[in-house]
Amino acid sequence: MGTVPESSIEGLKEIGNLASWTVSSAKPGNGVEQLRDEDTNLFWQSDGPQPHTINIHFAKRVFVNKIRMYLDFENDESYTPTRMSVLSGTGYHDLQEVTTMNFEQPSGWIDVPLEGVHEDGRLRTFLIQVCIHANHQNGKDTHVRGLQIFSAEPPSFDSDEVPFTSRQMLTELELR
Repeated sequence: MGTVPESSIEGLKEIGNLASWTVSSAKPGNGVEQLRDEDTNLFWQSDGPQPHTINIHFAKRVFVNKIRMYLDFENDESYTPTRMSVLSGTGYHDLQEVTTMNFEQPSGWIDVPLEGVHEDGRLRTFLIQVCIHANHQNGKDTHVRGLQIFSAEPPSFDSDEVPFTSRQMLTELELR
């Protein structure tokens, strides 16, 4: 089983559980549940014509710091993606390409580059779509063994601390 190196996600929280996940097609027993499982021996397998898509729809806008996927050429061979793109938008009507990635023989967790999406490197979105355009050896269906979406941990404060720090907010803190 592959695991995500803790150092690369320190200070980040996996937020995939906040989204509704759909796929363009799936073989029975190899759907979204297997894609979202932490066990990288399980996988989503498409079952239809290309391109294959994974849609991650959030109920409210989220700030994404990192997207990672687990691919395994050694085990999946012709099911392994060679070209994929990641799109983002508020809905299906306004999706824009974030990045396109090409792979030779991917193995393990692969970071999706988010450079250039915004000044701070975070993707602001309601919808993320991963689109698989081609597989090794012109394979028809695809395997993705894991997909994770990370956001920065919200700042925490003690319940005794007052989260209001501006002079204006402090004046409104007590009842008069």
